[in-house]
Amino acid sequence: MTNKRTICADIEDTATWTKYTAKLCSNCNATCCKLLVEVRIPDLIRMGIISEFDQQEPAKKIAKTLKRQGIISHFNFKNEIFTLARKANYDCIYLDSSTRRCTIYAQRPDTCRNHPTVGPRPGFCPYQPHS
Repeated sequence: MTNKRTICADIEDTATWTKYTAKLCSNCNATCCKLLVEVRIPDLIRMGIISEFDQQEPAKKIAKTLKRQGIISHFNFKNEIFTLARKANYDCIYLDSSTRRCTIYAQRPDTCRNHPTVGPRPGFCPYQPHS
């Protein structure tokens, strides 16, 4: 009988995170998709949430509309940063619960595109293998 050690990170404890390699993603449970995702106006346009025409509106007004629609949970007025809403289990609203893959991958925001080179522990990810 072999004792296989499972690598499993605690998303709240970055010291448990794994040094990132691209091969981890193919067998991951998309734990990074439980992290807060901050987006800006260009991200919202790429994601198809607002149009280029809409960006002429004050960011505060855009935030109010997106919050009402359940797309964002928070807006930082000073830096004009929107925080995407999450599901009750803390998954990103754009994560498919059965496949554990991003439903807007080609249009994903810069925060996601740059993970894990940016974030709470650059170069590391909260890797958790599929169950």
